[in-house]
Amino acid sequence: MKRREFIKSSSTAAIAFGSSVYIGNFSKLFPKNLNFAENYDLVAVKGSEPDLMFDKAMESFGGLKTFVKKGQTVVIKPNIGWDTSPERAANTNPKLVKRIIEHCFNAGAKEIFVFDHTCDNWTRCYANSGIEKYAKEAGAKVVSGASENYYHEVQIKSGKNLKSAKVHELILSSDVFINVPVLKNHGSGRITSGMKNLMGIVWDRGYWHQNNLHQCIADFVTFRKPDLTIVDAYNVMMRNGPRGSSVNDLALMKSLIVSRDILAADAASAKLFGINPEDVPYINYADELKIGIKDLSKLKINRIKM
Repeated sequence: MKRREFIKSSSTAAIAFGSSVYIGNFSKLFPKNLNFAENYDLVAVKGSEPDLMFDKAMESFGGLKTFVKKGQTVVIKPNIGWDTSPERAANTNPKLVKRIIEHCFNAGAKEIFVFDHTCDNWTRCYANSGIEKYAKEAGAKVVSGASENYYHEVQIKSGKNLKSAKVHELILSSDVFINVPVLKNHGSGRITSGMKNLMGIVWDRGYWHQNNLHQCIADFVTFRKPDLTIVDAYNVMMRNGPRGSSVNDLALMKSLIVSRDILAADAASAKLFGINPEDVPYINYADELKIGIKDLSKLKINRIKM
């Protein structure tokens, strides 16, 4: 990949582990709206396969054409951080990534790029996660995030601890940014979901761990909010995250959360995981920075069981 290809000139709890299914009360987590509206803030889908749940969620938003226009360039950022197979659910489900790409092209996208700044060797992560294969089958361009040359320093003007960061050029140059995290346990962040997944679009994330990780996670979102956050909660790693040790760490929730509001998506993810949003510090910091809406009772939510 060459820089000139991507940079625009203007860019500067009833949880059971293993093979058991999550049997928590979905309606209590996401109360059904009495006011039916077409313009939902968040859609929570349960009970089917990742690709089919995404199809259903998009119906509530009027299709992905609501977010992607004809001729636009789209960057999709899954979690591809770990050299593990899809069955381990350390990375985003590849079937979901493929279906998102298909929807983007159907909406008229000109080019679609997929990347992550991985933790393990990037070529092995891309291959063994299944995401490279599925993304290429759908017509997307799978791009490396492993070289510092791809990252450019930006100022985080509203950040409290994080004042600057080196951001991948695809984020700076693409028209639409779709964030596709996998929901899971994380030793430092409590959970990984939408905001935590943005650490994979920056180069110098070691600074974050040394300077109040939770505050830095929230600070960064003041620079670049995704246009859409799609949380893969099909198989959820309930312990030993973010890599996991075996399939015994997983709970099969068969769920998907989709929102324009990354903070709302994370608050809903916390509830689905079985914890209060207030127990995740970066969610509280993001609320203080007015990044979005943490209180789910203030949102128009469409809860769908398939």
